[in-house]
Amino acid sequence: MKLLHLDSSALGADSVTRELSAAIVARWQDAVPGLTVEYLDLDANPLPHLTSRTLARADVICNEKEDQLLAQFLAADVVVVGAPMYNFAIPSTLKAWIDRITVRGKTFRYTGNGPEGLAGGKHVIIATGRGSVHGDNAPSDFQEPYLRFLFGFIGIKDVEFVRAEGVGLSPQHRAEALAKAHAAIPGPLPKAA
Repeated sequence: MKLLHLDSSALGADSVTRELSAAIVARWQDAVPGLTVEYLDLDANPLPHLTSRTLARADVICNEKEDQLLAQFLAADVVVVGAPMYNFAIPSTLKAWIDRITVRGKTFRYTGNGPEGLAGGKHVIIATGRGSVHGDNAPSDFQEPYLRFLFGFIGIKDVEFVRAEGVGLSPQHRAEALAKAHAAIPGPLPKAA
């Protein structure tokens, strides 16, 4: 089994989502013997944003990197994403990665009945961190609905969120939010015998 672990927070060791995504991966490593983990730090190694040049595939080195990222994603059974809320949405570094895995003919296609996702069968777990409290279905949350829609668009229906809210309100709020989020971390479901 292969797990792809991505972090996108710019806060380094102070990051809530880095802490949570690492805990999620550790839970899976403890539960799944032989689990292979690949790691991408999108803050330390940011991808360039899409341009007319990248869309035209005019840069051979960039093309190779994009092909590697797509192959890495497609090979993963489980994807763990650390996705902090920045300005009510996701970091632009994470969006740049998403632009590399949302590829017509590879992870989705258009049909006479509308778009069809081609990347199904994966389990995605997203660790989110929010400085304030937004709650479920808040009009200020462009993070979770976007990620749920995006992964669904490419065929992935098994998407879970581990959320730490209000981490910027006070040290007590941060500690309580992290404790609650750690308690909610899912592990792999045992396979039926």
